[in-house]
Amino acid sequence: MAGIADNRVMSERTIPIIDHRYASSVPRIPEVPPAVGAPAHDLLGRKLHDLRISITDRCNFRCTYCMPKEIFDKHYEFLRHSELLSFEEIARVARTFVALGVKKLRLTGGEPLLRRGVEDLVAMLAAIRTPGGDPIELTMTTNGVLLARKAEALRRAGLQRITVSLDALDDATFRRMNDADFPVQAVLDGIRAAQEAGLNPVKVNMVVQRGVNDGEIVPMIDHFRGSGAVLRFIEFMDVGNTNGWRMDQVLPSTDVIAAIARHYPLRPRSATTRGETAERWVLDDGSLELGTISSVTRAFCRDCNRARLSMEGKLYLCLFASHGHDLRTLLRGESGVKPVSDGELSAAIAQVWRERGDRYSELRGSAAAPPASRRVEMSYIGG
Repeated sequence: MAGIADNRVMSERTIPIIDHRYASSVPRIPEVPPAVGAPAHDLLGRKLHDLRISITDRCNFRCTYCMPKEIFDKHYEFLRHSELLSFEEIARVARTFVALGVKKLRLTGGEPLLRRGVEDLVAMLAAIRTPGGDPIELTMTTNGVLLARKAEALRRAGLQRITVSLDALDDATFRRMNDADFPVQAVLDGIRAAQEAGLNPVKVNMVVQRGVNDGEIVPMIDHFRGSGAVLRFIEFMDVGNTNGWRMDQVLPSTDVIAAIARHYPLRPRSATTRGETAERWVLDDGSLELGTISSVTRAFCRDCNRARLSMEGKLYLCLFASHGHDLRTLLRGESGVKPVSDGELSAAIAQVWRERGDRYSELRGSAAAPPASRRVEMSYIGG
């Protein structure tokens, strides 16, 4: 199977090609498959719990920290539809992960609402049950621009919650950051439509960059107080190769909380589940829950329980991964490999997870961390 660069995830014109040592590999199939419902643990004892599924590499935004326009321009070659996993293939992989212990599925992109018929995929995933017969948690992350017209259909199809990315309330700042001239009101309309459809609580994610949108922290608090939404502030991360990440643009979460505390008294909340990425807070009057995600300054690798499936069927075990494992070849029987049974697919995925030792955020800056030029782009596997 060709490597990542050969499938046009990265453009040879602008992004260093990943060499053969980092090309995606087809997982081997152990002779003894795992028992149905048997949880998979990795080398650090982390149990598989979440699967994030990217369903398209396309997005209508060109956010500078994710898909900068100078790279992802009109000449950029996105994947052909035939290269994407079909909805049936996605559902098959998702069922396999659920049998291995996954309790939560999250649809991402790119921008997932750009995938035609996404409601049909939601309905297929919503029908999946755990080995014990329980429903799984089904969520989506979106930039929100198309949400006003899609929210009700998504809810009817079985989507339970939604997360919306919103980096500023000031329209000029927002347009500058999305770099596609979308107005902030379109996202606010989408959030309102999602709440009215019952996709609650809506989570609103803000990536904070020092000197770019850090002046929007308190206005975001002011706006969402009493709204029922949950607000989360995310440190600017060094995902991929193209976003021009610099440590001096990272505003530590401790500084975010300090800025809020100067205006509103806060009290901490305990985590609801192990592996939760956000440290949780609530305004003292109870009018807003908020969280901080501190991948740069306070790594949470030791509790990470998430796997990521790309839109073309590559399995990634870390947001900062340098290579993926090729499940599409197993599903379709490509490149001389025979299509696998459900048991063989399960065994291959479980083996990949058992060999996982990723902890990039802990290693950031050390000699053991993978080179920046070899990391997969965030727009390819979702946030």
